Amino acid sequence: MNISSKDLNLLALFKVLYEEQNLSVAAQRMALSQPALSHRLNKLRDELGDPLFVRAARGLTPTPRAHALAPEVARLVAEIEDFYQFNEGRDFLSQPDIIHIYSTDYVEQLLMPALIHRIAEQAPQLQLVTHNTRGQLPARELENGSCDIAIAGFYTDLPGTFYQQALHSEEFVVLASGANRNIKKQLTLKIFLECRHLVTTLTGDLNGVVDRALQAQGKKRRVIAGLSSFLAPPAVVCGTDMLLTCLRSIAEEACERYPDLKIYPVPLQLEPVQVVQTWHQRTHQDPMRQWLRQQIKETLST
Repeated sequence: MNISSKDLNLLALFKVLYEEQNLSVAAQRMALSQPALSHRLNKLRDELGDPLFVRAARGLTPTPRAHALAPEVARLVAEIEDFYQFNEGRDFLSQPDIIHIYSTDYVEQLLMPALIHRIAEQAPQLQLVTHNTRGQLPARELENGSCDIAIAGFYTDLPGTFYQQALHSEEFVVLASGANRNIKKQLTLKIFLECRHLVTTLTGDLNGVVDRALQAQGKKRRVIAGLSSFLAPPAVVCGTDMLLTCLRSIAEEACERYPDLKIYPVPLQLEPVQVVQTWHQRTHQDPMRQWLRQQIKETLST
């Protein structure tokens, strides 16, 4: 077999089609017209002697042969990409690039002011785009390249192809209005349960960390609303008898904006939240993304 007769770009085509299983989406990712992509797919089919992807009710479906080839093709494409990235030169900080970060508004507020300043000074051609992580690890986006780094405090049970690094640990506190008529000197568990509560929910689930800790004691609080933001709820608490259990940095920033608010210890045992950054092995060796992960680590460690 003479490898010079083979088109290695077809492996990249296979990988994108397997990830997307949609001809038009794959064409957009590869900056090809659909006719051009179909022509390359036919060439790939001829080389491998199999249809590989056939039309289904929604897009394409892989054949058994495609499923069998997919892990090895993904490994080969990643190694080829790493080879060329390594040999593109050391001056990667001066090169244009776009990095997509999935996170929350809380992490953006904590991280972005200092991080963007660092980028402007050291990698002026780099652009960041942030996305809402929506309460779960964006595994598919990390695998297909539409997400480079995911940052949050609730990523667990990672697949073996993912890496994770601890960044920042924070304790929970309770945020209350100074006008809260239920609180006299201290916030006891009895008073905590008598108050109404706001929660942040990225998934729509109102049964959070606090509720599970209370359930272990046979107790329950009254949650009246779940908001999809970490930063908006403090404004709702102002001037009310409602409580918000949140991370300390959120509470401290809210107290600076709203002098009416006060911070109290949580009257039950809660483990601190460990914020981590997560990435896929496909970007593990990329110089720009390695550099950015280090900047993120340093920024949130100070």
